[in-house]
Amino acid sequence: MIPNRPFRPAPVTARDKLLEAAVKLVRSNGYSATSVDQLCGEAGVTKGAFFHHFPSKEALGVAAAEYWSASTSAFFAAAPYHHHADPVDRVLGYIDFRLALIGGPVEGFSCVAGTMVQEAFRSSAAIRVACEASIMGNAAALEADLAAAIAQRGVKGTSAASLARHVQTVIQGSFVLAKTQDGEMCAEIAREQLGHLRRYFSMLFNVDEDRILQ
Repeated sequence: MIPNRPFRPAPVTARDKLLEAAVKLVRSNGYSATSVDQLCGEAGVTKGAFFHHFPSKEALGVAAAEYWSASTSAFFAAAPYHHHADPVDRVLGYIDFRLALIGGPVEGFSCVAGTMVQEAFRSSAAIRVACEASIMGNAAALEADLAAAIAQRGVKGTSAASLARHVQTVIQGSFVLAKTQDGEMCAEIAREQLGHLRRYFSMLFNVDEDRILQ
């Protein structure tokens, strides 16, 4: 397991420090409960520096979703599951990689975009759109492998885009369930749901659900 693995360089500029502070505080406290003063305190910058880079807390929320999306996209693009020749192995490898990232407290593995959109989907259209781009962008990154797996195994009655959205539904839902728990159960319940997702794809693509990927 590689829970809470860092995948962004240490922030240097005041703007990046504020974005990193947003990632941390939104995951631990939520968007609504995080104030500009808390963001500045966590980032170690002045309120003047905050408003120099962001005209409002909403603008920071949009930027945080975009920052999260860019950094996670690069992280997953470099992940080892891409090296599998078989597209089914790449799909299962993606789920295994996701499983390996879940560990520790929920704020260490949950999604910034998923957290923000649950709170702000009605109050801020800008944040909703930014979070949609982040979550759906992650789904879209899996579509090519799913399409190849569907074609290879002759799967009927679904599409790569639909399955990719289903993957994100289970991942985001697992984070919500994790937030209902305390202690070690947070990660355990999230991993349980992704385990069911892996079994579903194993059955869909007619492979041994215990298939070990090297």
